Amino acid sequence: MILPEWFAGFDAALNGYRPPVRPVEIGTVTTVGQGVARVRGLPGVAALELVRFADDSTGIAFDLDVAEVGVVLLRDQGGLRAGARAERTGRVLDTPVGAELLGRVVNALGEPLDGGGPIDATERWSAERPAPPILARAPVSVPLATGVKAVDATIPIGRGQRELILGDRQTGKTALAVDAILNQADSGVICVYCAIGQRGAAVAQVIAALRQRGALTYSVVVVAAGEDPPGLQAFTPYAATSIAEWFMVRGRDVLIVYDDLTRHAQAYRELCLLLRRPPGREAFPGDIFYLHSRLLERAARLRPEYGGGSLAALPIVETEAQNLAAYIPTNLISITDGQIYLAPTLARKGIWPAVDIGKSVSRVGGKAQLPAYRAVAGELRLAYAQFEEMEAFARFGTRLDDATRRAIDRGQRLREVLKQPQYRPLPAAEQIAVLLAVTQGEFDAVPLERIGEAEQAVRAAMVTHCTEINRRIAAGAELSEEDRHALLGAARAALTNLSTFTPNSSSAGGRGE
Repeated sequence: MILPEWFAGFDAALNGYRPPVRPVEIGTVTTVGQGVARVRGLPGVAALELVRFADDSTGIAFDLDVAEVGVVLLRDQGGLRAGARAERTGRVLDTPVGAELLGRVVNALGEPLDGGGPIDATERWSAERPAPPILARAPVSVPLATGVKAVDATIPIGRGQRELILGDRQTGKTALAVDAILNQADSGVICVYCAIGQRGAAVAQVIAALRQRGALTYSVVVVAAGEDPPGLQAFTPYAATSIAEWFMVRGRDVLIVYDDLTRHAQAYRELCLLLRRPPGREAFPGDIFYLHSRLLERAARLRPEYGGGSLAALPIVETEAQNLAAYIPTNLISITDGQIYLAPTLARKGIWPAVDIGKSVSRVGGKAQLPAYRAVAGELRLAYAQFEEMEAFARFGTRLDDATRRAIDRGQRLREVLKQPQYRPLPAAEQIAVLLAVTQGEFDAVPLERIGEAEQAVRAAMVTHCTEINRRIAAGAELSEEDRHALLGAARAALTNLSTFTPNSSSAGGRGE
């Protein structure tokens, strides 16, 4: 039989083919627990290396003992049994990164959770990455506006800063972070929302709020649900930070929200107890501080020669019974550059956002604040602190002089002005106009029940009659004395149009609340 020429060439190619030989380490699962497994027979496995099991589930080599390896399961499909085969993959946990993730909801492995089809990302970055070195960091000096008056005026946040949000349950921690994301619509800031151990309904509500208000177009949502294995919850914030860092090294400003690190610490404690690591205070392992410090140290503002981007972090932590001295809150307070404390006592009074200005602090301060805020910020904090002391003293029924009574009346109006509904962040110029008016006494004659109406009138006057001042404030100019007079004049004229009261009258009505 005579073979055709093309077949002879094909036969020669087959005879010369030698498939590459790749050594593979294969181990055996000895025990399987809730979210963890122990494997024997992987002598060369590296720390945090991915391990693949026979049922196609994956895990991370977490405990490297001489006899066996403790593996944290990322997918608990329920089919893993003792005696199953385990194989090294030769790579660590990584996640897809890139602009393709904008507008998507994914987990730490980059798998879509929104039903929008696969993600065509060309790059994958390791979840665990070193923090930028000191010499690569630039000072935090560019403001990151949240749109919340109580925060932007008194507790300023800068791009590259780590500002902790803490408070008891149902005090509006997530709402404050979501408002900060919504306020970045026109700022060019990329946002990453990382949900850790949250209820599915709560995460769905946040995603719906972002989508309805157009914020999902510049955001990435990374989710580890409460029903996910603790291993996936423990490594999700690191993967989310890698996604954010991809934008940062390309010169973009990024905001990442960790919601919340209390559940993250609890998931890590669960893993360590299952793997029989020695427990310490409150049964947390000894490296619980390092767990969060190596995560939050990745937030920074880079120098221009290193990309010039920034990564600002808003970690959220839940307290119990207003105990700020608990283990995890004190750890995070010492790691971050300040904290925003949301008090349940204010929330019960209907003061939203429930920001306790006295217990909140920003260690960056006015360096990361628009210069125009300085015209009102210092006086506002002082006036509010004095008002709270006087109000507490007045509860004892002591007779008050006229000056003290006027200070309490003004403080009550200041507290009303600092109230702000959710999903309504305000531009800086409108905030400054309202706060300047209330601190200078323009609201003293306004009844408390009409403070909201008066605030809207002042904001409308700022937009209509002070467009040039508005532009200069947004550009970072100082608020000159002429600008102050112009803003106060516009506020006075706007309040005069409200017919029920007369601004700057001698009798300051509405003392009762």
